[in-house]
Amino acid sequence: MTHLNGSFEDTEYQSPEKKKRTGLKILLGALSLVLIALLIAGGYLFSLARSFDNNTTKLPDAFPEESLRPVKAEAAKDAVNILLLGNDTRATDQGEENFASLPNGGRSDTMMLVHIPANREGIYATSIMRDTWLDIPGHGKAKVNAAFAYGGVSLAVQTLEGLLDTRIDHVASIDFEGFKGLTDALGGVEINNPIAFSPRTAKSISFPKGVQTLDGEEALSFVRERYAFKDGDYQRVRNQQLYVKAVMSTLMSKETLTDPGKISETVKQFAPYVAVDETLDAVKVAKLGATMANVRSSDMHFFTLPNKGTGRSADGQSIVIPDTGVISDFAEALSKDKVGEFVEDNDL
Repeated sequence: MTHLNGSFEDTEYQSPEKKKRTGLKILLGALSLVLIALLIAGGYLFSLARSFDNNTTKLPDAFPEESLRPVKAEAAKDAVNILLLGNDTRATDQGEENFASLPNGGRSDTMMLVHIPANREGIYATSIMRDTWLDIPGHGKAKVNAAFAYGGVSLAVQTLEGLLDTRIDHVASIDFEGFKGLTDALGGVEINNPIAFSPRTAKSISFPKGVQTLDGEEALSFVRERYAFKDGDYQRVRNQQLYVKAVMSTLMSKETLTDPGKISETVKQFAPYVAVDETLDAVKVAKLGATMANVRSSDMHFFTLPNKGTGRSADGQSIVIPDTGVISDFAEALSKDKVGEFVEDNDL
């Protein structure tokens, strides 16, 4: 009601009760929208989890029997150790081994131990070169990748747990072919290639030195090649580390995390090429990911298990000789959850 020049003009009047009802309707409407959004998000996340769990393969008996395993140190009880295994089902007879029978036989072309510290302030990935000469329980000295032929994934886990006196929490085996779909689902992956080379097994592809974006087929060639390098497997391991870091950086980028379609497509393309231990499901992956929300590419550190170069075994095999002294320091760092300090101290 408004007073103008001594007269009254009618205006809309709302009683306190009507205002209360109107405010309640607005609040209920807003809550309904939030509820709908949560239901949609919940359905999306459920669909995503179902896609991961339904399309990944489970690794039965991925771990040795409990009596053969080290107890996790108290200082590292909240840290997470994941063994990543790479197998190449597209390997040819042109000097490449065929790893199609993994995970419970054959040989793994790539091994990385990923350590995630309790404070979740970084990721430390250690590549174990496949020719590293180690004690394989029950079989004596042999190349570490021979553990798969002798006793499958569980023997490989037992070998590394014995070497590092640390417990491996999860295992994931990844077929190299999955790199192709993963890379394409992400719209390509950018790497800074340190050495120009042309793969021997993919003559139509070449990699100049410097920054470039790889598509799926190029990524597959990039991580597989070793014959183009003077130091062979050493450079291949470095290239694989470079690629994995680039993928993780892309996955954790704002552009990917805010694009549900890209996330769904990535899981859809990659999951069929992944096998995980029976305790690792989508819920556990999501929970672990949530605790690492602040990790950036600069917080990811890659290095190779310390070694003294190549040599020959007593029976004439070409092997990589482990540096047992530095590896002992690494084992201690794992038990104390101080891998970051170990990396700095050894300039890795």
